[in-house]
Amino acid sequence: MSFLSDTIYVGAGLIAASLVIMASLLGDRAYMTNIMPAETWYVLATLLAPIGYVIQDTVADAMTVEAVPRVDDQGQPISGLQMMLGHTTMQTLGRVAIIGGSLLVAGANVIAFSGVESLSETEKTAVYLSVYHWALLIPVVSVLGVVLATYLRSQQEWRLAAQGFERDQIERMLGRDDQEPTLMNPWILGGSLTFVLFAMVMGLSNIPYKEEIVFAGSLAIVLFLIKYLTVELDENARKTLYGTALVIFVFRAVPTTGAGETWWMIDELAFDQQFLAQLSLLTSSLTLLGMFLFRRFMAERPITHIIAVLTVAGTILYLPNIGLYYGIHEWTAAHTGGVVDARFIALFDTALESPLGQVSMIPMLAWIASSAPEKTKATYFAVMAAFVNLALSLSQLITKLLNKIFVITREIKDITSGAIEVPADYSQLGELLFTVMFLGLAMPLLAIYITRRYFLNDKYGSAKDGN
Repeated sequence: MSFLSDTIYVGAGLIAASLVIMASLLGDRAYMTNIMPAETWYVLATLLAPIGYVIQDTVADAMTVEAVPRVDDQGQPISGLQMMLGHTTMQTLGRVAIIGGSLLVAGANVIAFSGVESLSETEKTAVYLSVYHWALLIPVVSVLGVVLATYLRSQQEWRLAAQGFERDQIERMLGRDDQEPTLMNPWILGGSLTFVLFAMVMGLSNIPYKEEIVFAGSLAIVLFLIKYLTVELDENARKTLYGTALVIFVFRAVPTTGAGETWWMIDELAFDQQFLAQLSLLTSSLTLLGMFLFRRFMAERPITHIIAVLTVAGTILYLPNIGLYYGIHEWTAAHTGGVVDARFIALFDTALESPLGQVSMIPMLAWIASSAPEKTKATYFAVMAAFVNLALSLSQLITKLLNKIFVITREIKDITSGAIEVPADYSQLGELLFTVMFLGLAMPLLAIYITRRYFLNDKYGSAKDGN
């Protein structure tokens, strides 16, 4: 575990360096710009942070596999069903940690930005500076996690040693038998390096449609890595993984309305920054609760069934958004004495909808943790995470296309004269909302049909396999 812990320290150092740079730019810009231009510092900070987070995320995935015990307190092997439930619980806790972080950030934003509209620019800068200072706790927490994991691991080793097991037996029981070291795979390493270099070169270029080219090229590279990585799997496991990944990919690729809906909420419904932060806080809180409530549902149901339920529920819960645009809050407020207004509807809808999004990733992560080859689990986590995260890029591309079809503009005024340079136009927002709702229903259901037909038929689609 020493290599993993050392890698965590490296990631924590990169994250801390990024935060210190941003805090220094806000707190002592003159000193920083005497060394390098502010733009250079900003680019450096924005490069260091994601590298640190990616390193820690990859290592954390590998450590979640080790965290699920292979033997009980008496040194007896744990059954496959118990192992699967353990991995499902562990991946649920991983998502809980992510949402918990969002919850803390949302809560901090509610407090930090309280009354921000009345602050001067200097006071707003001080608020942002304090946020960066508090954010330095993030790398500290990750390092403390390694310390805690090392302690728990040593306790388990001492308990088994007290029962008379030898050192090599304990290593095998805990899944740390180093007699067969993992060999470097040049295809996986080369493909990953190609993926990084391709994204960097295309990102720094100025060619037309570079976002679309980056997505297509990245997807091709990741699909190659998946194809090569799954050669060792039997046909059953391979089809299970392909079908699971496809359904989750399409579910996450569903487009959104973009910034236009948020603009409309701020301008027309008077949702200020603090209320939006409160919505984010509510979303994170209820998502945590929802994942625990849905844990057994995820462990016992096929992935196609899970995504179908999430899709239909998400479509139904999208209707209040459309209703707000067409003024349903005015009717409800008039008939409830102003209680059920726009904010009430937004809060209620968020409360019902928030647990749905994060649930989709857990079944695939649990399958990788329990069924992927022992020596390459971390590689599976990294490659499959890259694949499903590309779905978010596709979602952004489809969203951008929809925003070109349904044009929404926010009012822009000249700072000096106050004259309106660009008038607000939300006339096509309703059509955009309906289109997004339709795609959110049709895309996942089509993926489920294809998956059930070509990947998860009766032979491969049992709930026991997780699909």
